[in-house]
Amino acid sequence: MVNTLVLGVGNPLLKDDGAGVHAAAQLKAAMGERESLQVLDAGTLGFALLPEVQRCGALIIIDAAREDLAPGTVTVREGAAMDGFVRRRGRSVHEVGVADLLDMARLSGRLPARRALIAIEPAEIDWGTDCTPAVASALPVAVARVSDLLARWLSADEVQHVA
Repeated sequence: MVNTLVLGVGNPLLKDDGAGVHAAAQLKAAMGERESLQVLDAGTLGFALLPEVQRCGALIIIDAAREDLAPGTVTVREGAAMDGFVRRRGRSVHEVGVADLLDMARLSGRLPARRALIAIEPAEIDWGTDCTPAVASALPVAVARVSDLLARWLSADEVQHVA
């Protein structure tokens, strides 16, 4: 069983919309293969990912999301804060898919208790395979945020096992 699933969401043919996919690729290269970690290019999502979400103990989604911040700004939302954010319309073309995927997992009783959204503010969503410079420079920041979450969650697990 995979303990943590990381989904890189986005369309890499639409410049900054592909930020999640690009960040996931960087994460996979940096972390290598680990038994307790699965990193997937989720593209523009779909319900085919539901079994993967239901099997994991923790879920991290990386996606471009409009928050009216400076392009390339990386934000992290966990748990209920993530759920509320992805339900708001107009932030990302994928949020309806993310919200629906989470709702399907919730209805099945298998929503990961630990879940987080790493959001990257896009500068431009238009045809092109490269991210804008602001978003390209934010990709390593997003990867570092994933690493921070994984370390914090692992540390919390270790504390629970000692207690």
